[in-house]
Amino acid sequence: MPGFGGALAAAAVALLGALAVIDAPRGASAASLVAAALGASAIAVLAARHYPHARFGPCNGVTLLRGALAVALVAPLAAGMAAGWIVAAIAGLALALDGIDGWLARRQGLVSRFGAAFDMEVDAVLAALLAAHGALAGLPLPAMLVLGGARYAFVAAARVWPWLSAPLPPALWRKAVCVAQIGALIALQLPGLPAAQPLAWVAAVLVLSSFARDIVWLRARAR
Repeated sequence: MPGFGGALAAAAVALLGALAVIDAPRGASAASLVAAALGASAIAVLAARHYPHARFGPCNGVTLLRGALAVALVAPLAAGMAAGWIVAAIAGLALALDGIDGWLARRQGLVSRFGAAFDMEVDAVLAALLAAHGALAGLPLPAMLVLGGARYAFVAAARVWPWLSAPLPPALWRKAVCVAQIGALIALQLPGLPAAQPLAWVAAVLVLSSFARDIVWLRARAR
């Protein structure tokens, strides 16, 4: 697919740069590289099957770049390191790029369900990895499970109750909660953050309330 190779090269450079900053042991860095290779392969296959446009586009390239930054956070986890400031900086860059991909897609006429799903899954992976770092740093495990695993629990529940997989309408509230969730997780990486535990619980309650709101909406329309 035109554009995919260039986007992949840029993401690889970003990943290697992030790993150099993290300075994890070689074996731990290899875990990030393996995860990146598997993720890139999956994206290539899914794009070939579900992406409706002829070119990959800068929009998906930005999402791929964000994914590479997220996957870099696997390395310190594999080394048993809660990397604190470095993790916060890398995740902060990934969050700062969020929204640019959607803007580019709209500007260039490359909007697609694949792109929206790709962006959402990168957010979910980033949240899960940040929550794992938070748990490693001693933050409340139940709150970290909610912040990092709510999306995956929802997907698993949809296997049991198919009505949960129905499309949801776009909602500014949902997007705001996602940004707040990842922003809180980034802040929680900072060593010595005042009121870290209350922040973790407040963010977890906010995420649960957002999912509860969507579940109620979906249930009402499934009847």
